[in-house]
Amino acid sequence: MFLLTSGWLAAQDEASEAYIKAMTAQNQSQKAQLLKDFVTRYGGRGNQYENFAYANLCLLAYPGKTPKETIDAGEKALALGGLDDLSKYQVLVTVSGVYIQSGQSLDKAKSHALQAVELAKDNKNKDDGEASASKWNQMVGAAYYVHAQACEKSRDFKGSVDSYIQSYNILKNKQILADLNKMGKTLMDTKNYAEAEKLYRTLYSSAKDEATGTLLARSLYHSGRRDEAMTVFKEIYSRKKSGHVAYNIGIILAKEASTDPTQAKEAIKYLLEAAFLSEANSKQAMALAENLFFTTDKNIKWNDTVNQITAVNKKVDDLTKTYNAKFGNKEEDSLTPADKKEMKSMLDQIEAEKKKLEPLKATQAQVINLFNKLIADTKTRLGIR
Repeated sequence: MFLLTSGWLAAQDEASEAYIKAMTAQNQSQKAQLLKDFVTRYGGRGNQYENFAYANLCLLAYPGKTPKETIDAGEKALALGGLDDLSKYQVLVTVSGVYIQSGQSLDKAKSHALQAVELAKDNKNKDDGEASASKWNQMVGAAYYVHAQACEKSRDFKGSVDSYIQSYNILKNKQILADLNKMGKTLMDTKNYAEAEKLYRTLYSSAKDEATGTLLARSLYHSGRRDEAMTVFKEIYSRKKSGHVAYNIGIILAKEASTDPTQAKEAIKYLLEAAFLSEANSKQAMALAENLFFTTDKNIKWNDTVNQITAVNKKVDDLTKTYNAKFGNKEEDSLTPADKKEMKSMLDQIEAEKKKLEPLKATQAQVINLFNKLIADTKTRLGIR
């Protein structure tokens, strides 16, 4: 028994020396090769450093290293167990990242990332001092970021948004904002508005900028949360008079005015402001404001007036054509008394119809003046000369 034990201890000492030699090598390539030699010779024999040898092979960046080598070494280290928490965290995050880059085994990537999250949380909550808690908290944020990327790669948008937000709330890193914006566009393009709203709400609460606020408002509106969308749009507009924002508000209100005319007045206000503030949308905004003004107010009755003017003009044209056809080429001396009487009657009818146009055109002019006053008031309100 003593001889057997002595032999085992000697083998352990030899293995330990080989591991120490590998870990103290001068460069990464040499260290990696010595670690590979170590696991080839001593692997599977219960050596106390085998798990750490694989962990280091996973984490080392050495020339010629393949993604498969990283994954194989990392998975063996995790399977053997016994790693300290920091080493295990690093292996979990590294292997997850390689899975993500390859686009394979994404469920494993997500699982490893979440294990890293929980491991970091456990250490954060240990009573090891403020500095340690802060370090582990940052590692929680980093693991959430890896999980978000794994979810995004597998098109699990809900999981991705949740984890990106968790990561950003901890790390406050601008790169996460860039990733969130990129994902937000994907969510909007695929009409996944509920997840887009969660994403943009987080971004907007941090930046309070027009672009993000507009996207948040749009996602809310498309999700059927109109009032919340308008609140965000108007909050942005109250901080800065933006033609783009005014146009968005005007468009929403104009759409509602088609079934609820009481929305028209406010819609016209925003559309007129957009017409002067947004070069890109100026013509469309003015045209839509005109259409709403002249068609939604029952007191104006613009269409009725236009229809009446059109009808009178047609009647005048018809009477004039008939008159010209009958009397246009005739000298007055050649007309009989009956002809003269008929001619006078037709001229009187034409004149009577023309007189009908006067009050109609006066009414039309009054309405146009009202609209022009709205334009003038808008320019005054915006400080435009």
